[in-house]
Formats: sequence, structure tokens, C-alpha cells
Amino acid sequence: MIELQLKPTIYSYDTCRDFAAELQLGAKDLIITNQYIFDPNFKELDLPCHVLFQEKYGSGEPSDEMAEAIYRDMPGDVNRIIGIGGGTVMDLCKLFVLKRVSPILDLFDGKTAIEKDKELILVPTTCGTGSEVTNVSVMALISRHTKKGIAHEALYADKAVLISQLLKTLPFTVFATSSIDALVHAVESALSPDSSASFRVFSYQAIERILSGYLQIRDHGPEARIPLMKDFLLASTWAGIAFSVPGCAAVHAMSYPLGANYHVPHGESNYAMFTGVMKHYMTIKSDGEIARLNAFIAGILGCDAKAVYDELEKLLNVVLPKKALHEYGVKEEELAEFAKSVMENQGRLMAHNFVPLTYDDVYEIYKSLY
Repeated sequence: MIELQLKPTIYSYDTCRDFAAELQLGAKDLIITNQYIFDPNFKELDLPCHVLFQEKYGSGEPSDEMAEAIYRDMPGDVNRIIGIGGGTVMDLCKLFVLKRVSPILDLFDGKTAIEKDKELILVPTTCGTGSEVTNVSVMALISRHTKKGIAHEALYADKAVLISQLLKTLPFTVFATSSIDALVHAVESALSPDSSASFRVFSYQAIERILSGYLQIRDHGPEARIPLMKDFLLASTWAGIAFSVPGCAAVHAMSYPLGANYHVPHGESNYAMFTGVMKHYMTIKSDGEIARLNAFIAGILGCDAKAVYDELEKLLNVVLPKKALHEYGVKEEELAEFAKSVMENQGRLMAHNFVPLTYDDVYEIYKSLY
């Protein structure tokens, strides 16, 4: 069992200019980002790099079709891929450093050997995915109406870079969905049977910093997040470290059919499942790590551990109002298909559940959230 693994090396800069100068960005580099990020932060630097804007190839979360389209436009003479963006950009860039990228479906089906032949630098611009420090890339597989992830050592970045400047203009809705995603990473990794005392240090520190920030927002309004953005960025990275080996679990697995079929942002689809999964765990096993976790969260929220999920949901609703599944357009007859898809396609995630869940468990959770 791995006690602690820290990959990649993490760098921190106040400004994009400092980052570009120290890493000597040049003509052999390809930056993949969004124009709304690049123009106000990098354009004036007049960098000699190649640049591709992800939104030219589609909106929303990363998909196999989007990855294929970007890959066709990539220049062939680059040594470093620099992904500057949210989870979409970073998960795409992890694939583009591989020796053989296309067809993407062959990578996800295990038919293509995963070998790295370029350096990867990842720069997060949200405070949620933690993708900059994980070896996981998740894509919507359009033809299959689901999402699937690859986890492989070759997908770790060589450098993860935190730049405070990039979070100053993050819209509140993006902040909300991404930071809730980080909270779920921290909670699921803490409960993973593959976690350890050392990984849980990062899980619990991330939980405390995120929830403390949410309390400030509850008491002082959305603008209270602005001076705390570096804290949220660090918490996201810590949560990424926390699940890098222990993994995420049923919350993520069950969110994938909702996200893929109804185009719900990843953090929001996680939130739709979050407390439903936690409450179901408690019906199966209420002692051990989940009891410690509940007491820890209750201490931050100032409530009794028995009421912790209800109080947690009240706080999260201040940041992002929760919706029932039917409010997204999900039909009740789809729940069985969702549960079947989770059991057939999300074994990688379901292996990290706090307790094993059956098809009936998953279906029951979906019903409770409908």
C-alpha cells in the first residue's frame, strides 16, 4: 500500500509574467487554453509559443470528439504541452503528450499502449479539479453516452503551476462548481479504503479550508471569496494530492451519466449525488472513517454529527443551490439505465467506495435524489 506519493513538483507564482520568464516559454512550446484566459493574462507578453484555444473545438466538458479535433490541429514540432485552464483543458492535455493519441477510443479501451513523449506543464485556472496533480484523464465518450477515465503514470504532469493572477476574474458560478468538486475529492479520498494517514492529512486540510471559506461567503456574501482565492486554489491542489492514489468513488461514478447525458457541469453533477451517497453509506456502515469525518465536518459547521449532512447541504446551497434529478430533465425510467451504466463502466471509481455498493444500492440512491 502506498503511504504517500507526491507528483508532480508544484510551483507557485504571483503573475503570469513570472511564470513565463522562469520556465522560458518558447517556440517549441504549445499552449492549450481558452481565449478569455489568454488575452487578458498572456497576450501582452508576446510569447513565441504555439497557441490553440480549446473553445474553438467545442464547449463544455472534454470529449473524445473534441480531443480528436484538437489533435488534428496540433503542430508536430513541440516538446512541451502547457495546459492553462480548468479540468477540460488539463484532461485534454494529458492525452496530447502521449506517443500515440488517436483514435482516442482505443486509449480508453486499453487497445493502445500509453507512452509519454512530451513534457507536460499544467496550470489550473479554477479551484476545483485538482487535475494538475493527478494521473487521471476523463472524457465524455460521445457515441457511448457516458464518461470514462484513464489512470496511468504517464499522465502525471512534469510540473504543476499555481498562479494567483489567474483566479482574480473567476466568475462566481465557476468558483462554486469547481470548489464543490474539490470538496468532494477531499471527502471521497478520505473515505477510500486505499487512503492512508498521510493522504488523509491533505484530505482533511482541504475540507477545513474549503468549508471555512464557504462560511465566510455565507456570512459576508460572494465577494468574501476574493481574498481567499489562493486558499481555495491550494485546497483544490491538496484535494488533488489526496485522491491521486486513493481515488474518487461513487459520487463521481454516479455523476457521470447525469453530466454526460444532460450536460451538467462536473462539480454540479457531483453535488447532486454527494449527500445522497454519504447518507446511504451510513445505512451500511456508520463507524470507522466516516464517523471521524462526520465529527470533523460537524466541528467546522458547529453542529451535531447526527445532523452533519443536512447542515452541510444548507451551507452548500448558499454557494450552489441543489437540484433534484428531475429538475435537470431526467426521467424516472432512466434511473435504472444510469445505475446499469455505473456498474458496467465505472469500476475504476467504484473500487474506492467506503463500502461496496451493488446495483440495487446505486439505483436506490438515484431514486432518493430524483
